[in-house]
Amino acid sequence: MRILVALLAFLVLVPASAAQQRPAPGMIRVKIETSEGAIVLALDAKRAPKTTANFLAYVDDGRLDGTGFYRASRRTGNPKFGFVQGGIASDARRVLPSPPLEPTNVTGIRHTDGAISMAHGVNIDGATGNFSIMVGDNPSLDARGTGRGGYAAFGHVVGGMDVVRKILAKPTGGGRGPMRGQMIQPGPVKILRAVRLDGAPQPTGQVKPWQISPTPWIQPN
Repeated sequence: MRILVALLAFLVLVPASAAQQRPAPGMIRVKIETSEGAIVLALDAKRAPKTTANFLAYVDDGRLDGTGFYRASRRTGNPKFGFVQGGIASDARRVLPSPPLEPTNVTGIRHTDGAISMAHGVNIDGATGNFSIMVGDNPSLDARGTGRGGYAAFGHVVGGMDVVRKILAKPTGGGRGPMRGQMIQPGPVKILRAVRLDGAPQPTGQVKPWQISPTPWIQPN
């Protein structure tokens, strides 16, 4: 009888566990290994294909390896919510061509809790190699009609939100402009490695100057 009960429990649990390991159709998972722990993302290649392809190019080339989470933007009056920002910062050696903006009113992917979104590059209608992860909903980052395209959300966290919250709680200071008082102190949370978990890597094949002549990655002021 005990063996039968154990077998039934096994049959119930295994499919659920297996389902957690498989991404939903159109989603590609990426693991970001940080000095505070791992974060697993599910990127929506179906609804935000260009933004997802851009992020995967940075991952597959190793352009995010050795960078960091440098910003913790906490909401005034409720510091447990806001967003964290990381990536290549201003390291021009790692930059790839910017994709066109895929706004939230086109993709339907909103800046809800756990969403990942690309930061703007020099062109506000594009993005480079910096990104943010939401802690709580941040609807002010969504598109708001003509001329206010917002930011391109393109997936969400499926594991490691505890790590994201830990990063948001880090001491902050310094910074300028909209980042004033939001730079993680005494330094960034390191991104040790970023790897895709689904499908084969597709590196760009472009030169990697930060590896040819390595210099320390520096977070923005």
